[in-house]
Amino acid sequence: MTIRLAARVSALALCTTLATSFAFSAQASGIHSVHPKAETTPLFDDEVGGNANADDPAIWRNPAAPGRSLVIATAKQGGLRVYDLDARQVQSIPAPAGPGADDKPGRFNNVDLVQGLRLGGVRADVAVVSDRGNDRLRIYRIDRDRPGGPLTDVTDPAVRPVFSADQAEINEQQTAYGLATWTDRATHRSYALVSQRNRTRIALLELLPTPAGTVDYRQVRTLDLPSSFRMPNGAAWTPCAEPGELPQVEGMVVDPADGTLYAGQEDVGIWRIDTGLTGTPTLIDKVREYGVPGTYDEQTEECTPGTDPGFGGKHLAADVEGLTLVTEPDGDGYLLASSQGDNTFVAYDRERDEDNEYENAFRIAAASTTLDGSEVCDGAAALNAPLGTRYPNGLLVVQDGQETPGDSDREATGFKFVDLGDVLDAID
Repeated sequence: MTIRLAARVSALALCTTLATSFAFSAQASGIHSVHPKAETTPLFDDEVGGNANADDPAIWRNPAAPGRSLVIATAKQGGLRVYDLDARQVQSIPAPAGPGADDKPGRFNNVDLVQGLRLGGVRADVAVVSDRGNDRLRIYRIDRDRPGGPLTDVTDPAVRPVFSADQAEINEQQTAYGLATWTDRATHRSYALVSQRNRTRIALLELLPTPAGTVDYRQVRTLDLPSSFRMPNGAAWTPCAEPGELPQVEGMVVDPADGTLYAGQEDVGIWRIDTGLTGTPTLIDKVREYGVPGTYDEQTEECTPGTDPGFGGKHLAADVEGLTLVTEPDGDGYLLASSQGDNTFVAYDRERDEDNEYENAFRIAAASTTLDGSEVCDGAAALNAPLGTRYPNGLLVVQDGQETPGDSDREATGFKFVDLGDVLDAID
């Protein structure tokens, strides 16, 4: 998550105040609200809390017993957390340390799933994680009833950095960041698409099961999205950022039906890209701040925005963050995006034939005085399938970037569980 423009700070505070007041009428803003049914225990990004910071979730459906499905979520330097459908923690996996005392420690950023990967002669589901601290992918086999916890590390020891040439580059942390997985239905090969922190690059990596039952990977190709844009008035625009930083991508999701990658360039908008990273990317929607000039202040480490020339979009407030798909068997469904700057979620038509047109927006508001909503959301995951009696209509899990853990004054984050049926009603 990066929030650079000073104007967004005050707007963010205002939106947070509105979203956390469960008595506030959604109709007053013209956006419907849905309410979470459960939340995870807060995570604290400090030494006492193990430097855990909620970021990105994935939903694993247990085909044998859907009510015993799992949510697998990243906690950055705090590693991985695994939750049941009641949002209770069932496993915690620490991020690996750096190779040396002065090197960056492991930091798990994003997670996605691959179903039916062949490991040791059998098919298995795995969770793939971007380790931003070590610039590597980590792969975990999922076995719901394994003693000691459902996840087992099957990362091949020989995996190499995704973007960095050596440990010195890794320590600069222009490393593996956003992540989405994809299995080609024609070849049955599985891939991970990984974005680079503070750069516009996306890498396509093929996942390679080994005879030892571990998983390696190899780079197939890379794609660089633009970092500067030509405006309708002929001016050139580059999103304001700290010197040396380019407008990065984090939120990504692949439509398995047609191999389309949707990638959220945080300060720019949402791109539609061929999953093989070939062809020309299409910017399907822009953030409202698109084209707004900014001046970076080294003392405040913030950007002061200039006059808005009016070239931005209407629906997304930067940063555009967690992207997820609500799929339907007939090919219909929705692309959901976290509009972090105003604490809403934007729904687009899933179908490319409809040019991924805008459908509606909603916000996740507090359900009670003890169960708040989601603010400053980073990651999101949706699954449109029955998950037992708890979520018969499917599930949406979102990160809450401003958790409110009772009377504690410590900064906390967590994850909210929302009935997907309520979300679809709000969109429709």
